[in-house]
Amino acid sequence: MADRGLEGKVALVTGATRGVGLAIARKLCAEGCHTVLNYAHSEEAAQHAVGQLSGLPGSATAVRADVTRREELTDLLATVGERFGRLDVFVHNAASWNPAPAVGADPDGVRTDLAAALDPLLYAAPAVARLMAGGPGRVVAVSSSGARSVIPRYVGLGVAKAALESLVRYLAVELAGRGIAVNAVSTSKIDKGPGTPQPQVAAALAARTPAGRLTTPEDIADAVALLCSAEAGWIHGQVITADGGLSLRG
Repeated sequence: MADRGLEGKVALVTGATRGVGLAIARKLCAEGCHTVLNYAHSEEAAQHAVGQLSGLPGSATAVRADVTRREELTDLLATVGERFGRLDVFVHNAASWNPAPAVGADPDGVRTDLAAALDPLLYAAPAVARLMAGGPGRVVAVSSSGARSVIPRYVGLGVAKAALESLVRYLAVELAGRGIAVNAVSTSKIDKGPGTPQPQVAAALAARTPAGRLTTPEDIADAVALLCSAEAGWIHGQVITADGGLSLRG
């Protein structure tokens, strides 16, 4: 494994007990990070996730908090500060999706998706800046191709991810001078293994992907880890697309 300079770093990943979030947590823990897995609901799932990371070079612990609630996110970051003294990597992966077409969408559902995309970064930014004081720090948001392309019944999350990518750019400008790099990783439909929804759609998208398959959670985790490396310190405010080239096909 290439040395990305992450050994001993402290990483916090939101929505980290399944899917993409768990893959990111596993990758950072494998790189030697002290990894905090944030979750909002199932204690059982959280402990199972921590168990999956046991034996890796880093350490893993789970902390419960609904990061869309300011007071819970504040407590989460305070816990990280008290336990580790600082934070080096903050990965915003938590999301909400209320499927709906643009015509006839429930505005409350769209607002919920927007809040889940924006509020954690907006609430966390001041505390993250303090915890990463002296740098280098890394903030990475997980986005989606729906921020730029129209996906059926995806209006709430598509608009939310577009707003998230804009927020990444604003935070990147304000935090770069503090030694903190803020970026995003975007992808398209994810291969979630057996039981992947809409298998015919998944197969068609895999066939269109130049690299020959759908993106996996591990592909996204690899891209996140690259942005967290020491060599990525001059990358600020960018959205890195990890989709095997699918978006190049239009």
